[in-house]
Amino acid sequence: MSDSQGQSNLLEPGIPSEGWSVLHLFYRTGPHVEKEGIVRALKALESEGYQVVTAALMGHKADLGIMALGPDMFRLRRLQSELQSCGVALADSYVSLTEVSEYASTLPEERKAPRLYPHLPPAGKNAFCFYPMSKKREVGANWYLLSYEEREKHMLQHGGSGRKFAGRIVQLITGSTGLDEHEWGVTLFGQRIDDIKDVVYSMRFDEVSAAYASFGRFYVGLIGDPHAVVSACLPGSAV
Repeated sequence: MSDSQGQSNLLEPGIPSEGWSVLHLFYRTGPHVEKEGIVRALKALESEGYQVVTAALMGHKADLGIMALGPDMFRLRRLQSELQSCGVALADSYVSLTEVSEYASTLPEERKAPRLYPHLPPAGKNAFCFYPMSKKREVGANWYLLSYEEREKHMLQHGGSGRKFAGRIVQLITGSTGLDEHEWGVTLFGQRIDDIKDVVYSMRFDEVSAAYASFGRFYVGLIGDPHAVVSACLPGSAV
C-alpha cells in the first residue's frame, strides 16, 4: 500500500449513521494569538454548513469557548488543528454526538429532529453553559441496576422540571459514552446568566440528579459573533 492510499484510509470521514458530531473546545488566549486566523477558520467551517457557537468564558479555567457541530468528525478535527496554529492553548475539550434518548425514542420525527440536527445558537439565548455528566454506579445508587420502567419514570420527572424553563432555556444533551470521560455533554443556552443558575439548581432536586448524577467541570460565558468574542478574550484588544 502506498503512503497516499494509507492516508486516504486513515482520513475517511467520521460521519455518524444518525445525527451530528459535536466538539467543544476551551482555550486560553494570550498576546500573540492570531485573532483574524481564528475568525477565518470559524467562518470557513460555517461556510461548509457546519454550526459554530463562540463564547467569552468567565473565570480561570479558559478564556474562549467554541462549540462546533456538523456531520464529519474529521472536519472538526481539522478545525482543532487550524485553531491551534493560531496560538491559542487548549485547556479542555469534549467530544460527543447528537442523539435521541432511549426514553424519547417514541417521539414523533418532528420532535426528534431538533435533538439530532439542532440550529444553534438559539435566537435570544446568549448565556452559555457546558458541563459533562454521568449516571452513578455506586452501591445503593447504581442507575444501571434500575429497571427500564424505574429509569423512565425518573427521566419523565426530570424532563417535566426542565419544561418549566421553556422560553428561558434551550438545552442540548449530546451522547459521549465511549467517546469521552463522561456519558453525556449538556449545553445550556439562556436568556440571562441567572437562567442558567436557576435551571441547574431546580433540576438538581429531582431524584435522578440528587441520587444518580455525577457532574464534571462547568464552563460559563456569553455568546457573540466570533470576531467580537475573540476580541473580548484577548488581552489589550478592543472589541
